[in-house]
Amino acid sequence: MSMRVFESVIEKGSFAGAARALDLSPAVVTRLVADLEEHLGTRLLQRSTRRMSLTDAGEAYIDRLRQILHDIDDADAEVSTHAHQLAGELHISSPPVVASHLLAPMIAGFRQRYPNIVFDVHVDAFDAPSIEEYDLTLLAVGNDFNGSVIARKIATTSAILVASPDYIKQHGQPLQPLDLSTHACLRLRMPGLRSTTWHLMHSEQEIEDVHVPVSPVVWANHSDTLLRAVRAGAGITSIAQDLAAQYIANGELIRVLRPWISGRISVFAAFPSRKFMPRRTRLFLDYMTDQAQKMVEIAKEY
Repeated sequence: MSMRVFESVIEKGSFAGAARALDLSPAVVTRLVADLEEHLGTRLLQRSTRRMSLTDAGEAYIDRLRQILHDIDDADAEVSTHAHQLAGELHISSPPVVASHLLAPMIAGFRQRYPNIVFDVHVDAFDAPSIEEYDLTLLAVGNDFNGSVIARKIATTSAILVASPDYIKQHGQPLQPLDLSTHACLRLRMPGLRSTTWHLMHSEQEIEDVHVPVSPVVWANHSDTLLRAVRAGAGITSIAQDLAAQYIANGELIRVLRPWISGRISVFAAFPSRKFMPRRTRLFLDYMTDQAQKMVEIAKEY
């Protein structure tokens, strides 16, 4: 800032002129030039009541300074132009719950930065995603994920147990994990797996996991279906903490059996090649990682 102010003083021929051009007070302009001289350890200007002139050091400095500021302006303009001209189509594949609750809320913010990048999103509850067909393939996986694909972890969250206030009012709070056996439970059906045992772990202490036998009243392969049914009072289900946070905050859901969780869920972004990733893909991958981790941190309050 001091360098810009000093250049403006020379251009305008006075401190007052520079102050008007930069929308600063004359006192601020005077102080910034004095700070610059103190930093350099030499006087740049000779001042009198009638005139102002450059010292020999000031003459040498302003010539170099103008070139430096010109180069900075060119660099800023080039980066700004590049950002706005960065264009193309991002092809993304995602399971429904990740598309709705993670991907979709991020599109507007990213496109404000890069308005010429457009999205082609394919949403499918796939078993074996075709990673080669997309720039990014989002995967929501459990604790035991050991994939051989090229992928970056976007975020990890806990799966917590929730119910509606109406359900709790009618049926009471489960006070310990084994109490779930007497409650209406809603479970996510995984491919090839329909377990009637709910595996719970303590998120704060190193104690033995608990395996609770349950008889689910609803099975579904779609998390939003379970979420909607539980919000309407159907029973207790397990859901990613960052998905549940907004409903806990507005009073639609209550977390039960805290600090017990039913596992941890990670979202990965897989891509065909680490070496030949388009810049638009890398920019969105970085943006999504940053935003997702912020969401997870906020959700930890619940």
